[in-house]
Amino acid sequence: MIEPGAYLAGRYRLEQPVSDAGGATFWKAADETLARPVAVWTFAEGFPRATEVVHASRATSRVSDSRVTQVFDADDSGPTPYVVEEWVVGQSLAELLADGPLQPERAAGLVAEAAEAVAAANDTGLFHLYLTPTKLMWSLGGAVKVTGIGVDAALHGVSAPDPAAADAQGLGKLLYAALTAHWPDSEQNGLPAAPTESGRPCRPSMIRSGIHPKLDAITCAAVFRDGGTPPLVSARSVAEALADVPRQVPLPSAPARSAAPRSGTSRRSGAQSVVTPAQADPPRGGRAAQKEAARSARVRKTLIGAAAVLVFVAVVAGAWTIGSSIGGSDEPDDSDGDNQQQEATTGGDDEDLVTLEPQNVNGFDPQGDGDEHGERANEAFDGDPATSWNTQTYDSAEFGNLKDGVGLLVDLGEPGELHEVDLDLGSGGATDVEIKVGDEADLSSLSTSGEAAQASGEVNVKLSDPAEGRYVVVWFTTLPNDGEHRGTINEVELRGKM
Repeated sequence: MIEPGAYLAGRYRLEQPVSDAGGATFWKAADETLARPVAVWTFAEGFPRATEVVHASRATSRVSDSRVTQVFDADDSGPTPYVVEEWVVGQSLAELLADGPLQPERAAGLVAEAAEAVAAANDTGLFHLYLTPTKLMWSLGGAVKVTGIGVDAALHGVSAPDPAAADAQGLGKLLYAALTAHWPDSEQNGLPAAPTESGRPCRPSMIRSGIHPKLDAITCAAVFRDGGTPPLVSARSVAEALADVPRQVPLPSAPARSAAPRSGTSRRSGAQSVVTPAQADPPRGGRAAQKEAARSARVRKTLIGAAAVLVFVAVVAGAWTIGSSIGGSDEPDDSDGDNQQQEATTGGDDEDLVTLEPQNVNGFDPQGDGDEHGERANEAFDGDPATSWNTQTYDSAEFGNLKDGVGLLVDLGEPGELHEVDLDLGSGGATDVEIKVGDEADLSSLSTSGEAAQASGEVNVKLSDPAEGRYVVVWFTTLPNDGEHRGTINEVELRGKM
């Protein structure tokens, strides 16, 4: 019997068992060669499917999709067969549903990611066949992960006459659960069985209001193979049906716990910033109130500042008048000096400003899936206002209450001093925009240096104080509505000093 503290292959130290499946034990372990935590499966002597699990793990390691559990090592040549996988902190779908169903758009985005991952595995001949709410993970790093592809079927000896259709149905059940917090068959991982009508589980829209008919139909087409649309009989068909949903995956609602391999990266870049509970959604309606309060505060500050300037000008003018009357005509004529001083105090320095040329431009979505049409970002700097970059399309001006904003990220290549920004925001309607500057392309490292409230068309944003940094972000905090909620930038010009 293997005990905690034992070593495998001279490098993997077993720390504590997490679960046991009839002779297959799942461990939290440490890879002491690379100094990282890992997950390890070990198999008791006589476990009938150890070789199948090892071979399935090796096949899984060749799936290139980053949302599939990464396999580091697998060996069945010695006395103790084992599989080494990534160890991740995160929450399963079952945990996310502990307090009730997800918002429909989030449920769809989460399962869309999972469907693409399963489809990528299916394309290599690997199938899951054991999709449950514990197999779909939202990692602490802010990404989707599907665990157990290939391995779970081998572990439990599961097979299906049509494995592609079985995985499609499994994905449909995950979507059903995410939308309703019920499982369509029977109780599963703490989720209650769905209510029935005429001997079959109710459609999601019968359990919960507010589910879009399209999502209702997709779920039924995958789970029940009906619903007014052709049946979905492969993970690829499920992924294609959900391809146009916003990737608004859920944020963890509670501190994440260590679990089986539970991590992932974004579907595009393979990277995501860490999402903390502090970034979770505010109560519905709260974000609009917060923005209105912030806008009112900005107005008050502007009025106070304007009043202070008027007082200052009045004092200076009075002092100059008194000084002139005392000094009389004997004072030397220093009109040239006055002109030079006036030029300096009214922004004559602006003539020294140059256009700051970007070295790289990309979409910026640090609180979502990272995809904000980065492939079109350069069109905001091509000198042609007929071309443009735009954000993804959202359900509301407040991004569906899912995030604080999105934007266009400009990398200057080296730190510069930004003074003002010219924007052509098109004619889509009023929007709120902030200019953020910093030395790292990370939301927490960027400072708001200028803003334009309810802006549209051509806008000049002058920074109250020059801001220094390598990165500049044009950050939309609300979206205009031109029939679709999305922000557009036809052209951007940054001016300052390098």
